[in-house]
Amino acid sequence: MPALTPFRSRDLRRNATEPEKHMRRALRSAFPEAKFRFQVPLGPYHADFCSHAARLVIEIDGATHAHSATSDKARTRFIEAEGYRVLRFWNNDVMTNIDGVIAAIADHLPHTLKGATHA
Repeated sequence: MPALTPFRSRDLRRNATEPEKHMRRALRSAFPEAKFRFQVPLGPYHADFCSHAARLVIEIDGATHAHSATSDKARTRFIEAEGYRVLRFWNNDVMTNIDGVIAAIADHLPHTLKGATHA
């Protein structure tokens, strides 16, 4: 399965949801120093957004996640065991309150990765 990982990552990027696209633009604008990558393979999972420098993973959850709480917990445990903090936001929050989402993310970034507008 690892040989298929780049193809899966590419497919996930090409078929991004509107909230993922919105978050991608917001992260690039707000925190360029954090270098958030999109659809990053971490073990058997793909993180929606990952800053290796900040050891921070951002997950954007839609309606399907309400029914997959058990698998989301296993995923979070795995990613945290790899040394990352996981923040989850609902699609609706990303689309209607991106400033609040960005402020919440800023609270979890090291000062050096926040950029001038969030220092």
